[in-house]
Amino acid sequence: MAVHTSVSPHHGRGNGAGLGLALASALAFGGSGVAAKPLIEAGLDPLHVVWLRVAGAALVMLPVAVRHRALPRRRPALLAGFGLLAVAGVQACYFAALSRIPVGVALLVEYLAPALVLGWVRFVQRRPVSRAAVLGVVLAAAGLACVVEVWSGLGFDALGLLLALGAACCQVGYFVLSDQGGDAGDAAPDPLGVIAYGLLVGAAVLTALARPWNAHWSVLAGSVRMDGTAVPAVALLAWIVLVATVVAYVTGVLSVRRLSPQVATVVACLEAVIATVLAWVLLGEHLSAPQVAGGAVVLVGAFIAQSAAPAAGSPEPVASGGPERELSARGTAA
Repeated sequence: MAVHTSVSPHHGRGNGAGLGLALASALAFGGSGVAAKPLIEAGLDPLHVVWLRVAGAALVMLPVAVRHRALPRRRPALLAGFGLLAVAGVQACYFAALSRIPVGVALLVEYLAPALVLGWVRFVQRRPVSRAAVLGVVLAAAGLACVVEVWSGLGFDALGLLLALGAACCQVGYFVLSDQGGDAGDAAPDPLGVIAYGLLVGAAVLTALARPWNAHWSVLAGSVRMDGTAVPAVALLAWIVLVATVVAYVTGVLSVRRLSPQVATVVACLEAVIATVLAWVLLGEHLSAPQVAGGAVVLVGAFIAQSAAPAAGSPEPVASGGPERELSARGTAA
């Protein structure tokens, strides 16, 4: 999902460039699941694919981390939370879900995160939320019911759905952590620095969990099948690391520095659309008409929930602002 930063939009040519960068970022993020699924089906464990993605991207982003070497002293909790939850947790759950359910369904379930954040605000923190926020939650839940076709007794793998929901919950955990972190008046950290250190933290955690020395490395030496077509496995891995992670993060950050958060959020929702279309064309994963309609409702509900204003006369809810929370909205998922 999308990286949002609270930056005033530029006008004219800057808006056009920002929109192009945002679309490029959505396309790059949307292609991660489509590239990962053939590797998983060929025999690589989902956790090993996640490790390859995160460790490879961390290596590429290492110069950025060196440039922002003061960041771990300023925001250790933020970096740890981003690495543990938004990088390792989200991506491990998402890729594990891909091994059991379609790409589009997994990503749409993950888009419940903004609605879950509002549930945390309302029922755990007992802070009021606006009517628009409630509408967004209801729409997202109704749309998800169509996506998983509840009327047919949840035809999808239950564990796969739980894993996708786990990815959404990891995003919520990071949202909540970010809401607690940082001193008032402290300058917001550079998003690229947070991403670079988050990838390093995530790579360290995943190395301990995934034990990559036990991976079936031979899979990467050959070809894998993408809807019947042979594709070099190493080419898909290069796409996942360089395009679906590094390029996706960088273009996402650069785009929101030129666009308003509202526009960036709308464009970010295209990620799920792009992922679903790519899975349809490249993997042969077809969604039914009710599922497509439900997916559209999920995205509308997620957008409303993510951009909803606080209830009148109430403290600002977690979901509506803050540079760290907005950063986590892209780049935590796919």
